[in-house]
This record gives sequence, structure tokens and C-alpha cells, in this order.
Amino acid sequence: MFGRFLTSVAWGTLADKYGRRPVMFAGVISVIIFNTLFGFSSNFWMALVSRFLLGSFNGMLGPVKAYASEICSEEHQALGVAVVGTTWGLGLIVGPALGGYLAQPAIKYPKLFDNTVFAQFPYLLPSLCTSGFAIVALVTTFGLPETLHRHDKIKTSYSEKDIPSKASVEVRIDDEVEKGFAVDDTERLPSEGSQTQQKSLWRSWPLFGSILVYCIWSLHDMAYTEIFSLWAVSPKKHGGLSFTSSDVGNVLSVSGFSMLVFQLLLFPPLTNFLGPIYLTRLSSILSIPLLAAYSYMSRLENLSLWTAVLSASVLKNVLSVTILTGSFLLINNSVTQDQRGAANGLSMSIVSLFKAIGPAAGGSLFAWAQTRTNAAILPGDEIVFFFLNLVALLTVLVTFEPFLPRSTDKPKTNMPNIVQRSTSLDRHH
Repeated sequence: MFGRFLTSVAWGTLADKYGRRPVMFAGVISVIIFNTLFGFSSNFWMALVSRFLLGSFNGMLGPVKAYASEICSEEHQALGVAVVGTTWGLGLIVGPALGGYLAQPAIKYPKLFDNTVFAQFPYLLPSLCTSGFAIVALVTTFGLPETLHRHDKIKTSYSEKDIPSKASVEVRIDDEVEKGFAVDDTERLPSEGSQTQQKSLWRSWPLFGSILVYCIWSLHDMAYTEIFSLWAVSPKKHGGLSFTSSDVGNVLSVSGFSMLVFQLLLFPPLTNFLGPIYLTRLSSILSIPLLAAYSYMSRLENLSLWTAVLSASVLKNVLSVTILTGSFLLINNSVTQDQRGAANGLSMSIVSLFKAIGPAAGGSLFAWAQTRTNAAILPGDEIVFFFLNLVALLTVLVTFEPFLPRSTDKPKTNMPNIVQRSTSLDRHH
């Protein structure tokens, strides 16, 4: 996360200057190299440095979020961004499974891996598996069209008094449009003046309002993820659920699968109907009473306990991914296309700090709560979920104006609204 914090803005800026695909190539190659080096780590510091280098050189997540919205037409942008969240959720399911089954193979499967290189490097096998996925991704990237186009000539001239009758627009329609890719020519600028565009990025209140939503909820989400596992395995006499680690894994697997289904099938139509601001706000509000109910689940037993925990965990993860994916849309909508790479890079850089703080803050809060199980006000775990709800309430507040302008509900374009892709200006007459 610290490596990502240092370099995400730079990678986003490069994506705006040279295109999304080169940054994707660099990111996937960095996974192949540094993830494999992590598998060959012989001590803690080598493992730490390899992870730092991976975070530093893999700056593709921000540009990928920009790409996901650009490759889709406006009405399908929610689906495009939802796919990014879906693949992240899929990784949260597949990744831990790979680590659990393939780490230390010489101990788990001695007949196959004893006296091999995998006995000397116990985490090499899952690392090589991940690198194998990255090689497939690298090959796939060759087939992706570039969505950032800069033309030498995009000219617009019109009379301020009589725009429809005097307007003349010269726009080049690219092959991607004919192939069915929804790349909006109204969002393309010549490379001239890019420095001015980048300077305005730092003065964009809609952008920083959207990043604020993303960062606050990421802090909440990382803290919740840390706290949930600790709370679930803690004894019932301390307010926990007395679950085993396998029980926690089962709950998270069901929640992860439900999240994937929601992202692909329900999130896009809900976003198109309600808009990203209202959907993000509503999800934040609903999470507050849900979290307040967590501290009372320790009083349940057997089937009622499992039903309550699974239902709450599924709903909580659905609400959380709705807010995070909604914030991705808000960030993309708050800037023009030639700034989306840098904007998403900036958001990744800032949110990395919040994501680094979240687990430590959540674990410390849970440990402190165990020292006040007999307190008169909000004893034990009740204080934990109270503080989580405070952060959720803060997320609700920052979805209102003036923190989050209404303009972020719709994507911005670089050119006046009178220039509508390749449609004829005769319609304006």
C-alpha cells in the first residue's frame, strides 16, 4: 500500500498521456516479476521489499477504472465499473483459496513436493499460480482497444447567438466506434494544453468530494473486515460468536459469492435508476442499523445464529461494494476523459493511506473494547460497532452538498454539449 501511495498519481498521469494499455502492460508485467520474487523470498525483508516494489510498479488499478467507464456507452458505465469490483471480489475468494491449498506444499502434500524447490520456498507454488494468471492477463491485454485518443485536429466553431444554424464541427470517427466500442469523440482533446488540464485537476472540488467518499468508506470497510474475523472467533462470554476460522471462511465465501451476483445483475440497473450519489447515500444509511444489530447476535444459538450472521454479512458486503463501486463512478464522472487516469491514480494514492490505517485501527479498537466488557455505556463489542457506525454516518454526510456536488451524477465531457458524437447537427435545427 505504501508503494502504491507513492506512485499511483504518476501512473495515472502516464495513462492520460500515453494511453491506458501501456500502463496495463506495465502493471501486469510487474505482477509476473515481483510476485514470483515474493515466492522466492528467503527472509522477511526480501518479502517486504518485493511487495513494496509490486505496489510501486503496479499502477494499473486507477487506469483500469477509467478504462471500464470509457469502453462502455453512458447507459452501461455502471456495468463496466461494476465488473472491476466483481473481479476484485472474485480475487478475494480465489486468492485466499490458492494460498490456503498451495502454500507449504511439501508439508501438505509430501509425496509430491518433498525434496523439491517448493520445500525450500514454501510460498513459491501459490506465487507461481498467480503469476500464471498474470501471463494470461498479459496476453489478453494485447486484444484490448485503446480508449484514450488524441487527434491533431478537433475543431469546433460556432456563433454564440445562433449555435444550431452556424455550428460546424469537424470530428474524426475512429474505427472503434464502427466496431461497436462506445468511445465518445466528444471526450477527446488534442495533446496541447494538457498541462493546464492537469493543473485544474487539483482545483476540482467534485473530484476531491468523490475521493472523500471513497476514502472514508474504505477506512470503514478495512476496519470492519479486520474486526469481523476477530469478533466472530472471540468467545461468546466476551460478546463474540465462538466461531472457528473455518466457520468465518464459510461466511466470507457465501458473502463474496452474493456480492459477485449483486454486482453483475443488480448494481447496474439500480445505479441507472437512482444515480450513483443517491445509491451511495442510501447504502450508507442502511448500513448503520445493520451494524448496530451485530452486537446482539451473540445471544442467538445454532440455526438462528447462522441465519442472522449469514444474512447480515451478505447484506453488509452488498452495501459496502455498492458504496465503493458508486464512488468509482463518481470519480470518473467528476473529471473529463483526459484526466481520468490521473484522477483515479490520485484517488488510489490517497485511499492507500486509509486502507493501511483501517486494519490497524480496527484491531486496536477491538482490543481496547475487550478491556471494558463491564462498562456501563456501550460495553465490549458495542463500542466497536458504535465507532464503525460513526464512520458510516460521516460517509452519509459527505454525500450531500457542498461536499459532493450533483454534477458528479453525470459524466463530464471536454467539449460543449452541442457536439454530440457523430450525430448530425441537423437535429438541432
